[in-house]
Amino acid sequence: MSVIVYVPLDSSACALGADAVAQAIAREAERRGLAVELRRNGSRGMYWLEPLVEVVCGEQRLAYGPVTAEAVAGLFDAGFLSGAAHPLALGPTEAIDFLARQQRLTFARVGVVDALSIAEYVAHGGFVGLARASTMTPEAVVKEVTDAGLRGRGGAAFPTGIKWKTVLDTPAEQKYIACNADEGDSGTFSDRMLMEGDPYCLIEGMAIAGLAVGATQGYIYLRSEYPRALDILESAIRAAREIGYLGSNVMGSGRAFDLEVRLGAGAYICGEETAMLESLEGKRGIVRAKPPLPAIAGLFGQPTVINNVISLASVPIILAKGAAHYRDFGLGRSRGTLPFQLSGNLKRTGLVELAFGVTLRELLFDYAGGSASGRPIRAVQVGGPLGAYLPEDQFDTPLDYEQYAAMGAMIGHGGIVAFDDSVDMAQMARYAMEFCAVESCGKCTPCRIGSTRGVEVIDRLLAGDDRGRQLALLESLCDTMEKGSLCAMGGMTPYPVRSALKYFPRDFGIDTSRAA
Repeated sequence: MSVIVYVPLDSSACALGADAVAQAIAREAERRGLAVELRRNGSRGMYWLEPLVEVVCGEQRLAYGPVTAEAVAGLFDAGFLSGAAHPLALGPTEAIDFLARQQRLTFARVGVVDALSIAEYVAHGGFVGLARASTMTPEAVVKEVTDAGLRGRGGAAFPTGIKWKTVLDTPAEQKYIACNADEGDSGTFSDRMLMEGDPYCLIEGMAIAGLAVGATQGYIYLRSEYPRALDILESAIRAAREIGYLGSNVMGSGRAFDLEVRLGAGAYICGEETAMLESLEGKRGIVRAKPPLPAIAGLFGQPTVINNVISLASVPIILAKGAAHYRDFGLGRSRGTLPFQLSGNLKRTGLVELAFGVTLRELLFDYAGGSASGRPIRAVQVGGPLGAYLPEDQFDTPLDYEQYAAMGAMIGHGGIVAFDDSVDMAQMARYAMEFCAVESCGKCTPCRIGSTRGVEVIDRLLAGDDRGRQLALLESLCDTMEKGSLCAMGGMTPYPVRSALKYFPRDFGIDTSRAA
């Protein structure tokens, strides 16, 4: 009887040598005449332990990590196939503290199952939600998602059910589901992890969305920097189609839904929904003016649901276990869970899925273990490159859409990047303006010109050139960008700039003691 050994196929794990480790295990097992069944799972999201090798022993999986190809022979010598002790042994995977304390709903299967095995997906509760949705009316499916309180896990946090209802109520011969998988925010990787570790979850979520609003075609807009995710998604889509989870008769419902993956060229602005639609249509990715909303006239002028990966991947469990189950997690109007992605200067980087309401301090210290450098954490950027920089005295604010908005910040896609006390926040503010100048699609003046002028103003401010005048000019410029830009790219660039000025004025050469 073969011993089952799991080795991740996730891009991050492979960048750290997971493919070489898998090959070394196969070679060593063959050389020793031992029967080993290698399975490629997604990452558990504990990147400081990757490549994380798991061995199935009885009813549990025992973890070893981080494993190198050179260490494999020693693991065999120690008897790791029977769970023997070794310096890299971590014990039962599910008992590792970082993992054990999470509330995994969307990521419940990531790292657990063979990513491309439909049998394992089904064995772990997969396609239960789609099966239920296929027996419900579209209105009932939309109501279930609305009642769950699911909000878009991108930037705006717009209620998913309301968006779906708008598309459902808009008459049209053709409707679409467009999945925004252009994961371009700094410090974010949950979309990629989900697509590489549990692709059927996204496929199921999109199929449910299709049945709910009457769309028969879906597109996953994927950035070209994710080649492994592309391969996995395309294999999974083919397999799902062959069995009847996609196609002309989804699960025998008599209703059709199919999907395909389209690659983007990697422009940050194509993560904005209307620029993404332009790119999907084969045009240059520039922002469209709204109205009309994409839910009314989106892809090819037809009603279109646009959600990101995590939003759609959150839907299967809502349909499988009911709206109340999902709604019971969270805080205030922020219901359910969010996969927080911990990166930057931290000891333990990775993905933590928890209900809304957790604080930055808990994530940074209880899960991530503090800074990797050992120095105090001075600032944290939440929500991508255009998110606010938060100082230590804001670390206890519960992560909740409304509470973050009230302090001029946002949660966005859940990306969290930490900096220790060696960071120069004036340079980080300059970087935000420069990022916008480089990535702007150029359609509207506040974003295109404002960001370029913003870099120049910050440079003069840092050079001490008439500081009072430069500060007033920068404030006016930020105000114009925030209120006058066509999309969130220009509108949110002031967030990191203003937060850096507010919380770290001395980095800009501003003497706060004199102001006081």
